[in-house]
Amino acid sequence: MLREKQIYRIDHYLGKETVQNLIGFRFHNAIFEPLWNRHHVELVQISVAESIGVEEGRAGYYDDTGALRDMLQNHMLQILALVAMEPPASLDPEALRNQKVELLRGLHCPDPEEIGATSVRARYGPGEVDGHPVLAYREEEGVPEGSQTETYVALRAEIDNWRWSGVPFLMRHGKRLPKRFTEVQVQFRSTPLQLFNRPEGMEPDEFRRRLRDGSLCQIRPNVLTLAIQPREQIRLSFGVKEPGGQMRMAPATLDFDYREHFGTAPPDAYERLLLDALGGDQTLFLRADEIEASWRYADEVLEGWGGPGAPPLLEYPAGSWGPEEASRLFQGCEGGWSRG
Repeated sequence: MLREKQIYRIDHYLGKETVQNLIGFRFHNAIFEPLWNRHHVELVQISVAESIGVEEGRAGYYDDTGALRDMLQNHMLQILALVAMEPPASLDPEALRNQKVELLRGLHCPDPEEIGATSVRARYGPGEVDGHPVLAYREEEGVPEGSQTETYVALRAEIDNWRWSGVPFLMRHGKRLPKRFTEVQVQFRSTPLQLFNRPEGMEPDEFRRRLRDGSLCQIRPNVLTLAIQPREQIRLSFGVKEPGGQMRMAPATLDFDYREHFGTAPPDAYERLLLDALGGDQTLFLRADEIEASWRYADEVLEGWGGPGAPPLLEYPAGSWGPEEASRLFQGCEGGWSRG
């Protein structure tokens, strides 16, 4: 019988340079880690968008799996764990994996009564991607008649711990979207007092009142974006004063690109993982209890989808950004889904 130290469970997302950099970025840069908590972060958004469908004979496999189990349960929850876990005491593989497991165990499993308000599921219909007409999912070769499999999932999740209590983690994955990208957005809270960009003609008291009741929303100036694919980049947005006599703030960004900075493309994810396996380094591989914690959350969502409070299986046109209902997972002035 194999022991845990002899098993190397591969998730190729963990071999991507930007995913690995989440550890270094968070725990090496003192300017970010003090802000990495519920006091300063309004929400975290994780998106995995794909323009492909289930071509090349994948429909038979995919229809028994669906978007939640195919992408969110493994790749997306691994990204979430690295974004949200507590600092490890060292870079020892077990120290890192212990923190990931603890974080995944803190994921709040949605109540069956709330599953319809905190999740969206859908499948793509006929449409157009990259200028080419494509079939609906139910018309793809190998998809059984009457299939109820989702190709799009969006969830509003929460983590029950001191660092993140009350901060929503919005996760979205879909096939046949307009373009392919994977990214994490950490959206920081606005300043407690809004001094700038009052609409022309609006009195200060009305401006204050409308900001307080949510009838007027201002763009969140500070968003940290960690782009994982197709380009591996980090972007930080912030506000700067527009030229002129008025105190109006406009958005600006600082950008870092792996290829441009280092002059070479990052190595292939599997290349890195296989090298680590040969060297006996388990840092980027999954432990059994980590998989169990991920499935605990995914199974609770699937169980809720099978109950009376389940959200309906919606349909969205291929080539669109998914069902409009997914935007309702954002509340008040939180914003909306990234488009890469």
